[in-house]
Amino acid sequence: MKRHYLIGWLREMDWFYMANIKEKIKAEFEFIEKILVELEIAEEKSNKELVVIVGISAYLQNIYMGLESVLKQLLKHLNIPIPNSSTWHKDLIKLATKESIINEETANQIGNYLYFRHFFTHAYSFQIDEKKIKPLIEKIPSIYQNFKKNINEYIQNLD
Repeated sequence: MKRHYLIGWLREMDWFYMANIKEKIKAEFEFIEKILVELEIAEEKSNKELVVIVGISAYLQNIYMGLESVLKQLLKHLNIPIPNSSTWHKDLIKLATKESIINEETANQIGNYLYFRHFFTHAYSFQIDEKKIKPLIEKIPSIYQNFKKNINEYIQNLD
């Protein structure tokens, strides 16, 4: 992909030009909430073919990546380096907990989605078991609300 094309694409995205961290996080939450709606619609399907199960799994991964993006943006805003190791995803959650951006309970909850993200990224789609992802699907709305509450409490004190 040519650099000028990438820059043009980024300019089209609202969050690229947002001036402050609160606006960026609000936009990220809106994206996550759109995926939560789509996840609910997909979950309501009675006959889930593999393609639907893979789609649901992609939604779960998208939600986790959105949560991770919020944490990265906050740490960057605070001028705290993002971990740079082979376990940086896990280290990011630990760092966000250490910095009191999220609490320990929320960190543990989203940690399950980190493990799922890793599985989804490296597995063949036919290896995804609907029964095993069902608890992740059922819990994600409340986990997201806990995460959002932690973040909103934290950003109230910024700036």
